Amino acid sequence: MAENKRDYYEVLGVSKSAGEDEIKKAYRTLAKKYHPDMNPGDKDAEVKFKEVNEAYAVLSDSDKRSKYDRFGHDAFDPSAGAGGFGGFGGFGGADFDFGDIFSSFFGGGSTSSRSRANMPVEGDDVATRVSVSFEEAAFGTKKEINFARIESCPDCNGSGGTDVEKCPDCNGTGRINVRQQTMLGYMQTQRPCAKCAGKGKIIKNPCKNCNGKGRIKINKKLEVNIPAGIDNHQNIILRGQGCAGINGGPSGDLIIEITVRPDRIFEREGNNIYCEVPISFSEAALGAEIDVPVLGGGSEKYKIPEGTQSGTNFTLKNKGIPNINSGRKGDLIITVAVETPKNLNSKQKELLEAFAESLGENNGAKKQSFFKKLFNK
Repeated sequence: MAENKRDYYEVLGVSKSAGEDEIKKAYRTLAKKYHPDMNPGDKDAEVKFKEVNEAYAVLSDSDKRSKYDRFGHDAFDPSAGAGGFGGFGGFGGADFDFGDIFSSFFGGGSTSSRSRANMPVEGDDVATRVSVSFEEAAFGTKKEINFARIESCPDCNGSGGTDVEKCPDCNGTGRINVRQQTMLGYMQTQRPCAKCAGKGKIIKNPCKNCNGKGRIKINKKLEVNIPAGIDNHQNIILRGQGCAGINGGPSGDLIIEITVRPDRIFEREGNNIYCEVPISFSEAALGAEIDVPVLGGGSEKYKIPEGTQSGTNFTLKNKGIPNINSGRKGDLIITVAVETPKNLNSKQKELLEAFAESLGENNGAKKQSFFKKLFNK
């Protein structure tokens, strides 16, 4: 039996050197994730919840953990040579209520169990995605979005209907206790009541609009402000615009992921933008005032010095994208690409040859340095 069980450390997702606080934190997270209250009717979650509680019951106890580290699951297997629970003074035939372990972290106990069915529960978050252009992300814009969310039924005001009575099977708690024999001894857990689906009440005259659920799914339209400077895959969170809560619980949030479409000219890195600007051979050699494209359309004049090499970067301050929080703008960095003349006629070739001959050794320092290094290794 023990050989089919998962390692307790693996169950909680912690290392064997994990301390008490790390084990407790891992348990809190997993127990809340798989608790039957959060997963009504989910058998797989129920199995995992029991597994997580079993692992925590051992690893949270220094004595049991020590025995587990030495003998593994055999330390608690009555058929194993190590003697099982009895031989090590472990759980023995004790009756464990893992619901009590859970409630010690998240509040509960018998009083909580009675009121759990009517406790306020926060609504689910809703996620959607909006696509914007490069310039819309830079300058900000407004977008109308469509999304689906759960809202309280307007016909019954979320009550689910009329003629409501307490569930006789669970006495209004929404939970039933289940006691079963396991290798850990008797274990008591709670499950959602099947008769009332964990609600604690039965509606004899259910609302026709929501079929007694008290909530309905609707399609919603909303105009959203996209702030200037937002970047690709950043989120906008609108509090309370998600699904409605249950039993008076708060609504969830609307999470909007922004996707920014690539631009034909600019690329972004942080709040800086980059672009490549082609210049002629003569502009690079003699220097020139060139046109540089800027965000929002149009261009600005920028003077480059004579002798500019291809691949040289120039920075235009405060011509980039504003910071989404401070509004401070980044820079525009241009990289010049010198275009070498092509398809020259004979006259142009003669002129270039004469030009090259006239330079002599006054230019081409990089070329000369390269070959010196090459042949003087």
